[in-house]
Order: sequence, then C-alpha cells, then structure tokens
Amino acid sequence: MSHLLTMLALQAQVATTGVPPQGTGVVIISTLLKIVIIFTIYLLSVMALTLAERKISAWIQGRIGPNRAGPWGLLQPIADGVKNIAKEETYPGGANRPMFILAPAIAFTTAMLAWAVIPFAAPWDSAWGRIPMAVAPLPIGFLYILAITSLGVYGIVLAGWASNNKYSLLGGLRSSAQMVSYEISMGMSTIPVLLLAGNVAMDRVIEQQALHGWNILNLTIAGFVFIVASFAETNRVPFDLPEAESELVAGYHSEYSAMKFSMFFIAEYSNMITASALMATLFFGGWDIPFTLWDNVAPHTGIKTVLTGLFFALKVAFFCFSFMWVRWTLPRFRYDQLMSLGWKVLLPMMLAYILIIATAVLIFRNLGLEQVRWVGISAFGLALFAVNIVLSIVVFWFLDRGRVISPASSRLQADALERLRAARYRSTLSAEAGD
Repeated sequence: MSHLLTMLALQAQVATTGVPPQGTGVVIISTLLKIVIIFTIYLLSVMALTLAERKISAWIQGRIGPNRAGPWGLLQPIADGVKNIAKEETYPGGANRPMFILAPAIAFTTAMLAWAVIPFAAPWDSAWGRIPMAVAPLPIGFLYILAITSLGVYGIVLAGWASNNKYSLLGGLRSSAQMVSYEISMGMSTIPVLLLAGNVAMDRVIEQQALHGWNILNLTIAGFVFIVASFAETNRVPFDLPEAESELVAGYHSEYSAMKFSMFFIAEYSNMITASALMATLFFGGWDIPFTLWDNVAPHTGIKTVLTGLFFALKVAFFCFSFMWVRWTLPRFRYDQLMSLGWKVLLPMMLAYILIIATAVLIFRNLGLEQVRWVGISAFGLALFAVNIVLSIVVFWFLDRGRVISPASSRLQADALERLRAARYRSTLSAEAGD
C-alpha cells in the first residue's frame, strides 16, 4: 500500500511540474559535484579577497598596493601562501599542543560549513530531475546556520587559552563576550524574516521576497541590526576588539606562526563571505533578480540558473566590498562602547521591533493584503514598507540625533564640554605666557 502511494505521489509530481523526481544516484552525484564546485570557488574567492583588501585599502589611502608579484600584483596571494607554507612552525613552551593545533581548524571549518544550506541560484529542471542549487537544501536550513556559526567562537577561545599567553587569553575572552552579545541581536533580527516567510527553509525566504519585495525594504530595522551584528560577529572594524593590535598584540593568535597563523585570516575572510551571503539571502532577495518574476516561475531552465547565480555573486561581492570599505574608513570602538551598543541599544530595539512587526503582519494578513497587487506590486509589501519608513524616522532621527546609536558620541553635556575647552585654552595661553 505504501509503495502504491509513493508511486502515485511521484506521478503527481511529474504531472504538475513536468520534471521527473531525482533518483538516489542523481542526488549523490549532484551533491558531490556541488561540493567540489562550490567550495573550490569559495576557497579561490577567499584568496582573491586577501588581494582585494590590500588593493582597496591602497585605493582609499591613495597608494598603489601590491604590484610586484605578477601583472598588477595578481599573484600576490599565491606568493603569500607559499611563504606561509614554507615558514617554520613554532609552539609556545607551555601551550596545550592538541588544542593549539585544533583551534585554527575549528575557526576555518565552521565558516565553510554554513555555506552548505545557502541557495546560490534558482533550481535547475534537468533531465534527471529538479536539482536545487544548494549543497544540502535542508528544510531547517536557517536553524542549521545559527547552530554552525555559533561554534566559530570556540576556535578563537581555544586559541587564546591553549597559547598559555595572557594577551592571547584576553583576546579570546573579548571575542567570546563580543560574539555572544551580538549573536543575540543577530538571531533576534532574523525573527521578523521568519515571521514573513512562515518557514525556516532558505528557499522559502527567497520566494517570499520575490512575491512581496525584499526584506531590506519590508524589515529595514532588522536588516540594519543584522548588518551591524555581522560586522561584530566577523571581528571586523569597527568591532575588531579581539585582535586589537594596539592593545593585545594581535590578540588570540599572538603565538601562532606559519600556516596556522594564516588560517585565522582565511577564517576571517570565509566568515566575511558567509555573512555577505546571509545578508543577500535574508534581506536582499538572495538569487532573485529584481523587478521581474521571470526567474521565479517554471520552467527552471539552465539559463535562469546561471543568471540568478551571477546576480547572487554580485550581491555577495558588494557586501564583501562594504566590509572592506568600512574597515578603512571607520575607527575602532572602545570596548565599553561596543558592549553598550549591543546590550543597551540593539537588543531592546529588536525586542520592540519584533512586537511591532508581528502586530503589523497579523493586521495586514487579516485585511487580506497578501492577495492584493497594485500594478504588479504587493500591497502587503507596500504596507510593511510604509511601517518601516515611519520606524526608521523614529529610530534614526528622533531617538538617535547623534546621542544613542552613535557610540562614539560624548557623554558630556554641550555646556560642560565648552567649559573644558575654555579651561584648556586658558591653560595653553598661560603656559605660552610663562615661556
């Protein structure tokens, strides 16, 4: 009986989609091919980003950047890799050697594993069945990402502890406190996304944005908090306190050398690519091509898969550039400012925002706005966009005004600051008069 029901279900799938179901062999072969292709591109992209970081920083600072290894310095990442592989491995005398070796591997692999469930293009209706463009298209893909990315802090904490160095230990402790603090805000910023999608599957999140507009428009505050928390989670400027070269002598990887040292930088750029892919998927439509539904409806041809993959790559590249742009533009926060921003600003703001958005979604759905479209535009998306415009004005203009969200603002009142400046000016004049 169960075999008969299975056959009827497969026949119904072919009748409705025109695509035969995948066999076990097709699933295994396609998965292996996706693993090889995606992670090869992933590692090559990490290598290219190390060169892009140096070129972009040189461009921002009016320098030339790497230009000796190969034409335009394109072989510089290969030269760096060969140098790191050829260097001598050193171990501190009091280090816990097994944990010391394991730490950079944990930091690197957790960043790569998160990519397994991110759909990087539209599915392909091949002759062997519909092949989803994700290495492991899990129905609980979003929960998998939260679980895997939260493990990355263990590599940094183990590196700090196993080095038996006080500066490394302080860097590891800073990182754990920072990542735990901002991981809460990051997780809460994704709750409105799941409210709209009604599912934790990444494909469903993209489909919802194709129908009702990108979440950066419908959930602007959540997108802002997610981007800020992503900078903190990846330990990038202005949240690079765990490294803090001026204070902790490179922090948790002070005692590392050769390839183990470079693996932490590979992990940093891997996390940057993963965070960029999550920003694109959760708030910027993923592989969805804007202003068209052509890429979201059957038949899912190979042309659609290639074009949507290119659009997804462009979105990820834009956010990777944004990471570098911010690094070479903004100064580092003080540690008290960093923790204050996470616990006193982002967390309460997201609690209030979730309540407001949940109420608005319930009202708009009861009004039936999800089924209404005006000139091809979703009325549900327009209503949420209007709500977020009002909330953005309240948060960024009325509440902030350079006092709350700007963590580098002074705690002094304006009159007290003027008195301090006047006293400094008088002391300067008296010193000059004495000379």
